[in-house]
Amino acid sequence: MKLYDYPGAPNPRRVKIFAREKGIELELIHCDMAKGEHKSPEFLKKNPSGKIPVLELEDGRCIAESVAICRYLEAIKPEPNLFGRDAFELGFIEAKNRQIELELWTQIGTSWVNGPIVGRMGRFEQIPDAKKVSDRNVKRYYERLDHELSEVQFVAGDRFSIADISLLSAIDFATEMVELKPDETLTHLYRWHTEVSARPGAQV
Repeated sequence: MKLYDYPGAPNPRRVKIFAREKGIELELIHCDMAKGEHKSPEFLKKNPSGKIPVLELEDGRCIAESVAICRYLEAIKPEPNLFGRDAFELGFIEAKNRQIELELWTQIGTSWVNGPIVGRMGRFEQIPDAKKVSDRNVKRYYERLDHELSEVQFVAGDRFSIADISLLSAIDFATEMVELKPDETLTHLYRWHTEVSARPGAQV
């Protein structure tokens, strides 16, 4: 299987971490976003949204969207389980993952689009006030996570799941590329980050 990837992009990293946790080998195909290869006619046949990651199967069929790809990988290799073993876990892990996507990833994305790196590209009309609000929302969510992780080992309870992968990818991207590193006083969040960052799967 081929995974269309770009170094430093957080969504492909989610899939790479997930696959490594599963022990699944993927052939990484470099899709140069800086050159717009993800918007080329050839790539748009694989994903009309013009985004990465995309998983291309041996028969040429393609699956887009990082969590959808991860669900496929879970289906072909159920263990170690990362989405939930019973009805409650399936719902609870899904809820935690969606909250991270909708309440954290979106705000990091707004800060990224309106931040200095994207600004230098000159591709978008930036809205400084939007960045002020999203920066503040990210910091508030970090504080919420710190409180939640004072009571549990991982995002969705006592074991590692897709929700931890989503959060790790978000925080690392925000820290390295968006100047939104969590405050060092958030000791429970840092305890969690140190622990999940040490996992072999995170080394991608």
